[in-house]
Amino acid sequence: MNKDRVTGAAKEAAGGVKEKTGELFGDKKMEAEGKLKKAEGKVQNTVGKAEDAADQALHDAERADKRR
Repeated sequence: MNKDRVTGAAKEAAGGVKEKTGELFGDKKMEAEGKLKKAEGKVQNTVGKAEDAADQALHDAERADKRR
């Protein structure tokens, strides 16, 4: 798990809390900011997953190449 996945997950959680707090208090701006932060976290988490997949594919290819 890389830094982007951890940071993305943290942003998703913080955004969710902010969104729900905005809903609870009827603060549309806070709610929108929370949704934005949550979406930002999802994107960053997805980037991290792609990086992890690319690293794993490279590692697997290197291992297969060494076996030849």
